[in-house]
Amino acid sequence: MRRALAALAAVPLIFFAAACGSDSGSGTSTAAAGEASGVKVTGNVGAKPTVTFPSGTPATKSSYEVITPGTGPAVKSGDKVIVNLTVYNWDGKGNALQGSSYDTKAPETIPVDGQLPKVLQDGFTQVKHGGRLLAVLAADAAPAQQQGQQAQPTKVFVLDVVGTPPTPLKAATGKETGDSLKGVKVVNPGGDKAPTLTTKTGEKPSKELVVKTLIEGTGAKVQPTQTLTVHYTGKIWGTDKEFDSSWGRGQPAEFPLSNVIKGWQQGLAGVPVGSRVVMSIPPDLGYGAQAQQGIPANSTLVFVVDVLSAY
Repeated sequence: MRRALAALAAVPLIFFAAACGSDSGSGTSTAAAGEASGVKVTGNVGAKPTVTFPSGTPATKSSYEVITPGTGPAVKSGDKVIVNLTVYNWDGKGNALQGSSYDTKAPETIPVDGQLPKVLQDGFTQVKHGGRLLAVLAADAAPAQQQGQQAQPTKVFVLDVVGTPPTPLKAATGKETGDSLKGVKVVNPGGDKAPTLTTKTGEKPSKELVVKTLIEGTGAKVQPTQTLTVHYTGKIWGTDKEFDSSWGRGQPAEFPLSNVIKGWQQGLAGVPVGSRVVMSIPPDLGYGAQAQQGIPANSTLVFVVDVLSAY
């Protein structure tokens, strides 16, 4: 189920943050970026910005600038924030756009913590919800052991703070429907406990996507462009072989719905938050003829999923 998120390939903030890490801070400047770099940002918060680069070589020191302070709650260290972000490689030549969540319509959720480069940690805590931040991340933002190793282009981020994610439910809540999926057994233990999924059966799986609602939630219906928080268990039809479980890890999964397999995209769109569903996903809506870790080629996948939040 866990495919590399396409949005992160196009908009590599999290990748860059992971490379920079918490020990990036000691040499990182936090001067106003407009003074330090000459990068200019125009346009209104809530729309894709226009970024203008100065002539000459890119900045060699990291910096940030509060473009628009915002009027909502202040961002604090330890918060998770939902942002629309636009990213450029500042190489002094093409200064190419790397991606924008305004184009993908999939804002990112970013923890403001020690995993971010210090310039971003500092910058985020100077804005409020509804604000816009410009951050320039140069080579000095990388950990000491990585500085000088195949230096990456200076990156320029424009980050619009949309808000904070909703607090997810612990498990599905609502009324049991009594519905079921032929050949599959799900036991609902109640409370916050994980359901038990059994997929060992002699029944032939459907060649079509089948979605059955076991517990119907009362929240808003999931939209295709939203980011979901879910608990789930995945097994192979007919074998009862489990290949993945967020319940087993003790941590729900969070992802943009548009960036997972088609069976999830089609099966979860329109499901009310708080619901528990069981889905039978044929190979053409899963991984097809390409085997995955723990998943043979041409497998029919079965998931029981609790939809805990959507935003």
